[in-house]
Amino acid sequence: QVQLVESGGGLVQAGGSLRLSCAASGRTFSMYAMGWFRQAPGKERDFVAAIKWSAGTTYYGDSVKGRFTISSDRVKNTVYLQMNSLKPEDTAVYYCAVDVSIGGITTAASYDYWGRGTQVTVSS
Repeated sequence: QVQLVESGGGLVQAGGSLRLSCAASGRTFSMYAMGWFRQAPGKERDFVAAIKWSAGTTYYGDSVKGRFTISSDRVKNTVYLQMNSLKPEDTAVYYCAVDVSIGGITTAASYDYWGRGTQVTVSS
């Protein structure tokens, strides 16, 4: 089992920045990738960004490329999502997730463990 705790959400004006954190505990040695997804009311859960835990390779959804940056601290077993130039359409609950098997790194169904989520609200 892997436990995840997100933090860093909040309310920000359009154009502003936020940094989300996700701390993992438990069987962290089994992690293949960590990712961020988001879900707005009435919409599906969408891929935001992911990082392969050992290689450090990063992946981004098209809507956040150039604005968001995912990074990791392997000593702290923590992944971060730096969000810049935020837009009202970025408003959603952001979820951290862990994938323990190879493949489907941008697909929510591939992830095995999920945090409870943190709300990000961007006002216009």
